[in-house]
Amino acid sequence: MSTIVDPISIISLFEYYFLRNALIAGTIAAILAGFVGYFMIIRRLAFAGHALGHIGFAGATGAGLVGLAPVTGQLLLTLFAGIGMGSLGHRVSKSDIAIGIVLALALGLGVLFLHLYTRYAAQAMTILFGNLLGVSAHLIRIMLIYSVFSLLGLSIIARPLLFASLEPELAEAKGVSLPLISILFMIIVAVAVTEVSQVVGVLLVFTLLIGPAAAALNWTQRIVSGLCLTVVLGVLIVWLGIILSFITDWPIPFWISALTAANYFLSYIAKAKHF
Repeated sequence: MSTIVDPISIISLFEYYFLRNALIAGTIAAILAGFVGYFMIIRRLAFAGHALGHIGFAGATGAGLVGLAPVTGQLLLTLFAGIGMGSLGHRVSKSDIAIGIVLALALGLGVLFLHLYTRYAAQAMTILFGNLLGVSAHLIRIMLIYSVFSLLGLSIIARPLLFASLEPELAEAKGVSLPLISILFMIIVAVAVTEVSQVVGVLLVFTLLIGPAAAALNWTQRIVSGLCLTVVLGVLIVWLGIILSFITDWPIPFWISALTAANYFLSYIAKAKHF
């Protein structure tokens, strides 16, 4: 790749189909992660989302044992774990120790599955570290379908979800089923985690899923503007990460994580100065 920073070299990025696919897939994942991540921050589920990414690794590596593609196994196990976490309701934010133990177990199982069945090891490692430049048109279509349905589901439960997140006791008194809302939301989180892992890998899911939302909450406390800002930040970070990777030949996940960290600390400093 070219290391000369000029407009022509950046524009030439769009001439490569794999880079176009990377931009499209990254945008789809960033949009879903933005909306989902904002609610995760409000509900204090950052660690739970991080754990789901690692749990998905066991699903990806174990998929070969039952004849499934790694991404399918990852999604299924992540959904299962998400439903389990959702059944805990608001208690999931207070179950860090239990979730951490399950996370460690999942990583251990992932190592065992790789040892028992190495045929899909390379693909499973892609899930672990991400391979945005290897995203196919077929995977993009799948990501788009899952994102559309996830965002549609999120829009349906958005009001009771927000109510239950900010005032759980009052929401329950008003007839909102907290367990149902929690389970439905965690199903959407599981899909988002699976999609984000295609961009940065399961080890850095936290970066794109939580980082932009955390920064947006430092910039603004308004719900609508916060959601919009989270999505915009996520998309910009992904695009800049891909462009900088194109220029420097450094890994995309590194740039995405670096940009996310820089954006968060900038927002934190701005918030501190404001107060």
